[in-house]
Amino acid sequence: MDALLYTAEEAAEILKISRCKVYDLLRNRDLRSVKIGGSRRIPRTSLEEYVAALLEAEAVA
Repeated sequence: MDALLYTAEEAAEILKISRCKVYDLLRNRDLRSVKIGGSRRIPRTSLEEYVAALLEAEAVA
């Protein structure tokens, strides 16, 4: 079963980008996240929406 929430490190691995880039995307609100206790987690749907937005931007350009 696929996870519903990912750490920044896991999201970076999935997107094949650096952990620092994931934190930049979170800071710029390009990726949505949720806070659970003191931890930040990125929903799978947020990763899918981010990739879809990238594809849409490519199609327009």
